[in-house]
Amino acid sequence: MNKRYLLGVGLALFLGAQAQAQDEIIDKIIQEETENSQLKQIGHELMDGIGPRLVGSPQMQQAHDWAVEKYKGWGIEARNEQWGEWRGWERGITHIDMVAPWTKSLTGQQLAWSPASPAGGTQGEVVILPDLADEAAFTAWLSSVKGKYVMISAPQVSGRPDYNWEEFATEESFEKMKEERTASTNAWNERLQKTGKGRRELPVALEEAGALGIITSYWSQGFGANKIFSAFTKKVPTVDLSLEDYGLLFRLAENGSKPEINLNAQSKENGMVPTFNTIAEIKGTEKPDEYVMLSAHFDSWDGGTGATDNGTGTIMMMEVMRVLKKVYPNPKRTILVGHWGSEEQGLNGSRAFVEDHPEMMPKIQALFNQDNGTGRIVNISGQGFIHSYEYLGRWMNKVPREITKDIQTTFPGNPGGGGSDYASFVAAGVPAFSLGSLNWSYFNYTWHTNLDTYDKIVFDDVQNNVIMAAIMVYLASEEDEQVSREVRIPTGRNGEPTEWPAMRSPTRKGGVD
Repeated sequence: MNKRYLLGVGLALFLGAQAQAQDEIIDKIIQEETENSQLKQIGHELMDGIGPRLVGSPQMQQAHDWAVEKYKGWGIEARNEQWGEWRGWERGITHIDMVAPWTKSLTGQQLAWSPASPAGGTQGEVVILPDLADEAAFTAWLSSVKGKYVMISAPQVSGRPDYNWEEFATEESFEKMKEERTASTNAWNERLQKTGKGRRELPVALEEAGALGIITSYWSQGFGANKIFSAFTKKVPTVDLSLEDYGLLFRLAENGSKPEINLNAQSKENGMVPTFNTIAEIKGTEKPDEYVMLSAHFDSWDGGTGATDNGTGTIMMMEVMRVLKKVYPNPKRTILVGHWGSEEQGLNGSRAFVEDHPEMMPKIQALFNQDNGTGRIVNISGQGFIHSYEYLGRWMNKVPREITKDIQTTFPGNPGGGGSDYASFVAAGVPAFSLGSLNWSYFNYTWHTNLDTYDKIVFDDVQNNVIMAAIMVYLASEEDEQVSREVRIPTGRNGEPTEWPAMRSPTRKGGVD
């Protein structure tokens, strides 16, 4: 028999066996996640048991320690890497009660890093920032706020989201409401401008004048949803009230009823505290010094429990690691996951990791990041890597069609930019990709809001994402060679070549001014 033929048959059998082995691993990934998913339990422990993960809070540290122990329980090496320190702050209770002209408990909460009220709270009249002539008039008015709470947010014309108006209102009524809303917003912005103070300086000026506290309302354009960020005051509390309760106080004050509240907002300052990234790894066997990475930020704002920003990305990546450790315990390359701290303040944790581990960046085969809600993956960009369509396409082709059928891809995509942690790695030349999720009303209802809680998680979608990411990581690990890192040259508005955006250094010390 022809030796060349025998060689060909042998090679075919070898390749066939290799392909079959690969398919067996993929089948095991699908089976494990379908039949034994731990997502709900992991999500419960993180979101319900620990809660929100504001950088610098005790809950953030608790989450880091919990993740390390969780990984170790699965037989996965894990550690916390300190990258800097942040202003330590611990949230307490927030009770806001209207006590005049009638009694009602109001819905709201203290903003992050806000100073506390005196023990038991303080009662005082609520006043509106008036429409004054100019900065001089504002300065003259300031003395009148002593011993009072000051409302500084625009009142809303309607508490109904636009989709509700579109469904039920007449076209004329809807247009009229939008015109009124635009006029009201513009008038309020002009009122603020006349004070001569920016959004950071105005609350400070009011507290310096003796105000008891600052009342805001940052409506998120959805029923019951308000965005909760940070305070700028240093002496008195700043609270956010729900749209309906803010509107109630505003109308009473505007019409001369002199509403009063008792505000008891407790919190604790803990000085500067260390801040961390949590890193876990499954060591590679053939190429242990090359890496495939999973990525998701661990921190959150604390209006809710950070369930979809980015609890779902966190539990997804943890579950991918658990599944891979069980069905693919000896990967060709080392599989790493990064749970980053302080993404919300400017990608600080991931930027610090890139800065602290420059020797690793050329050895990262690919990185997959998830950070935009609970939905199934529907969008992937090549991030400017010219040949990303080839290897990402090959890997995605192995994922069940029912998971990938709605995914839109953009290749090679635009280099640079991005609002999440993959951008830290792209700037360092790493093929790093965002796994963009279906919206599920993310920006109105859960992104940085008081409604970002466990009940908003769509576990079927997150489970699909786990299967897809696990298969992609497995195939990236098994590649014979490193994938191409060639990138397209970015162009400016005039079409001329420009430079890639420089990577910012992380804020190693942080807090609120």
